[in-house]
Amino acid sequence: MSARIKSSSAFAERRRPRVTAMAAAGVVVLGFLLALEFVARHLGLPGPLTSQVREVIFPPKSGGLLYASMALMLVVLPWRQRFVALGAALGIDLVVFVVRWAADVEVTEGHPFGNGALLVTLGCAVVAVTRRTGRERVLLLKGVGLALLLMAGRKTGDTWLLITSKTRPMVLDQYVATADHALGNPSWLVGRMVTATGPIGFNVLDFVYGQLPVAAVVVALYQLRNVAAERRFPTHYLVRTFLAIGVLGPAFYMIFPVVGPVFAYGNGSEHWVDVSLWAQSHPSVQWAVADLWPNTPSPVGVPRHMPFDGVTPRNCMPSLHTAWAVAIFIHTRKGPRALRFAGAFWLIATLAATLGFGYHYGADLIAGVVFTLTIEGALRAYDRGWDRSGVRLVVHGATVFTALLVSYRFLPLEMARHAWFYGPLLVLAMVSVVYAYVRTTADWEPSAAPARQPEPLPEPA
Repeated sequence: MSARIKSSSAFAERRRPRVTAMAAAGVVVLGFLLALEFVARHLGLPGPLTSQVREVIFPPKSGGLLYASMALMLVVLPWRQRFVALGAALGIDLVVFVVRWAADVEVTEGHPFGNGALLVTLGCAVVAVTRRTGRERVLLLKGVGLALLLMAGRKTGDTWLLITSKTRPMVLDQYVATADHALGNPSWLVGRMVTATGPIGFNVLDFVYGQLPVAAVVVALYQLRNVAAERRFPTHYLVRTFLAIGVLGPAFYMIFPVVGPVFAYGNGSEHWVDVSLWAQSHPSVQWAVADLWPNTPSPVGVPRHMPFDGVTPRNCMPSLHTAWAVAIFIHTRKGPRALRFAGAFWLIATLAATLGFGYHYGADLIAGVVFTLTIEGALRAYDRGWDRSGVRLVVHGATVFTALLVSYRFLPLEMARHAWFYGPLLVLAMVSVVYAYVRTTADWEPSAAPARQPEPLPEPA
């Protein structure tokens, strides 16, 4: 009996710091959302909380994301309850569709489905508070919180993009485009390749590019497949990295505002109107340096700040789509072969889309890779307890990331004039972080147990 009491006491002692950390994280996230809501309202924009509440009734911007978020919540429920929740969500969406049809309400923006998934998620939160107790309540609330965080993450990102376009009238594209000469202007090269593929190539890449959150949910569902049976979440999984990238990344949009080559050196999203099935465009060519992308590389000259419109997001540095795709690739390495192939495909297709659509420069992608590995290393170091190797990895990644941004801003002309030196140096800087991450995390993996040796036979008398 005493041994059991001691064991329970030890479990409670280990559990208390994690619960405290989760509560602190929840308070920080709520404070961040409220602050972002306040800033957006001050600028006359809808905040993330307002946008999410509207989707309880109005057509959601992404119904697929709401269902994907609900799927993350369902990992804590047994199969029977999962089917009940899914059936309820589909039933609610069917009723909402019929009511809109009877009232002759036309859905002009967003998706005609997804309200059911959001309402079921909120309903599960009510069930957790009113009908569950103890660890079961905590587990269900964790599932609901995970779903709501993914939903709020999308709204937070949209609000960040609107804020960057309103508060950063000057952009630094000339600096990044000049520095990109050291890498051979990859956006111009891949842009010509994507343009040559016509509607098929563009729309396939556009689908992959736009469904990155859904791909992350698929990987996360595999990682969380045993939550219902084990009644606990794993220590580290993709959603944590995905959300951390989305929260921290836009801060650098404010520090280093860049709109991208298709806008700064082309005619903007109008370039893809003739081949896109669903892309919307707004005229921006009057703000561009010249209509050069993707056929004529940008000229090498002294870069300057340049004004741009108040609509186009300043969301290039670093490339968060690259960061998210790298995170998906990392977290699929221990999955089955099909999942590993899917992770590699999503990474390659996302890199092709970010460059080929003219949304990013090559310098953005290098910064995005370093950014992801630094965040992933920090999360894993925190989970296992900070030690010298974890601190060294994070400091290395943060130092390289800072050096990249500083060089893009203050050395672009030198980088363009000495491309034979700075191009390989940029790639080597990124590779150094990749190598440090792979080597450090490999040392963190538990070593395999030694093979059991057969007992020696007794010697004959």
